[in-house]
Amino acid sequence: MEHNVSLISTIAFGFGLALIFGFIAIKLRIPALVGYLFAGILIGPTTPGFVADMTIAAQLSEIGVMLLMFGVGLHFSLDDLLSVRRIAVPGAVIQMSVATLLGAVLAWGWEWSFGEALVFGISLSCASTVVLLKALEARNILESMNGRIAVGWLVMEDLATVMVLVLLPPLANLLGGTAAIHPDEGSLLLTVGKTLLQVTAFIVIMLFVGKRVIPWCIWQVSRTGSRELFTLSVIALAVSIAYGASVLFGVSFALGAFFAGMVLRESEFSHRAAEKSLPLRDAFAVLFFVAVGMLFQPQILVSKPLHVLCVVAIIIVGKSIAAALLVLALRYPLHTALTVAASLAQIGEFSFILASLGMSLNLLPQEGYSLILAGAIISITLNPFIFNTLSPVSRWILKHSAYARHLDQRKDPYSKLPENEPTQTPTLTQRHVILVGYGRVGKRISEVLQKQHLPYMIVEQNRTAVESLRHTGIQAISGDATDPDILRNAHIGNASMLIVATPDAINVRKIAEVSRALNPAIELVLRTHSEDEATLLQSENIGTVFFGEEELAKGMSHHVLKRFVPA
Repeated sequence: MEHNVSLISTIAFGFGLALIFGFIAIKLRIPALVGYLFAGILIGPTTPGFVADMTIAAQLSEIGVMLLMFGVGLHFSLDDLLSVRRIAVPGAVIQMSVATLLGAVLAWGWEWSFGEALVFGISLSCASTVVLLKALEARNILESMNGRIAVGWLVMEDLATVMVLVLLPPLANLLGGTAAIHPDEGSLLLTVGKTLLQVTAFIVIMLFVGKRVIPWCIWQVSRTGSRELFTLSVIALAVSIAYGASVLFGVSFALGAFFAGMVLRESEFSHRAAEKSLPLRDAFAVLFFVAVGMLFQPQILVSKPLHVLCVVAIIIVGKSIAAALLVLALRYPLHTALTVAASLAQIGEFSFILASLGMSLNLLPQEGYSLILAGAIISITLNPFIFNTLSPVSRWILKHSAYARHLDQRKDPYSKLPENEPTQTPTLTQRHVILVGYGRVGKRISEVLQKQHLPYMIVEQNRTAVESLRHTGIQAISGDATDPDILRNAHIGNASMLIVATPDAINVRKIAEVSRALNPAIELVLRTHSEDEATLLQSENIGTVFFGEEELAKGMSHHVLKRFVPA
């Protein structure tokens, strides 16, 4: 039976070693992904001992790609992307162009062909969304404005890379590789046009048909009350759509699964689908990274250390500097520039997918793949330490650079109300309300204040949202409410109440302290998601505290009593 257990042995060794080295990686305070890659190296053909079945590992990794991209689609929100489009779109395009150029020039210096250099450069330009999300969550800044900018930036990179994955096969012959189709089938322009038409048809069907059919199917399964069937339906849809997209439209598994997740993201079942499919997605994602590690050739670290060093320099230094300069040029604060720079100082899953496709099309040599993987392992390992240096580096730069202090003190054009509209500024007699945060809660509060014709002003970190609010005639300024200058620009001295509607629990106390220092008589209304934080704030008598779950319970209880208890 020995010849029949290659699948079991591959999974057993893959999961077992991934668990061991993932655990070690976490203990060393580096991402577990590094441990998974190392486990793959150990069961690969370049190291002694057990060698896993490469064919089976490749197919398992394909399933991992499907579920990984399905998970990315479940977290992709068009609204979130649009809220930071002014910085994320140009930022991603320019930064990817710079990184691609740096990587391509480096490869040309090694006498690689144009196609090989291009694929190599693009592979170095796209950072890992998975690594970024874990880094932001670990530091509780995922919901902050800096976090949203970083995630939006990487989502744009993901979308750009998806387009590269779509266009690379039909362009392979032109770039010097092996075309995915026979060259006699038509001209290059016709081939590219046909590919784009197929992709467009798939996207249109998913957005207009799939958006209705997929949630309906999930709803029918949900009505059975079976948790097993619900989980099975989510996984079946992800894999089936990815496979069907490949067979019927010539679309990659990755793109098919991504759109399946994105369509499901818009339904009411998105959170439950994400929760139920997470264990299987995580399991196959581990196998994907293990399979990637199996293709790594460790001798590249010894035979060409300068090549590896140059690749790491492009990933960590070149990309980061380009991104930071662009963010500063768009008049964002220094700390935002450093956060985005740290977010991009690594490469991950999309680089592996693109590199694998490049190898299959003869557009990337094995050496290039090993260099990309070496750069990924090193950059992902160093990324947590780079994030940890953000605050000290920011303080050091501001202390020793007058120009940096000048950049940090630049006035955001939206941080003050327009001087040519004096009637828009609340007066001493108005005793206006300052509303901090214009998210889901803030919008509802704003609507109530507007209906009652109460004077109010919004303080929001999202500059695009502030611009839109001003176009509708609502007074709003852009900035961090923990900054005294921003609150002064909001005329806090004249305000009677300040409402903190943002979910950023870390800064609630700081906002309250700064507000009371500037206006001791101001009434504070605070929002929190943490019961412990709510209890602490209430005990300190800082202001009126609203705890989300408690208010929900009160509202539901009131409805029940109104229905069953006579007045």
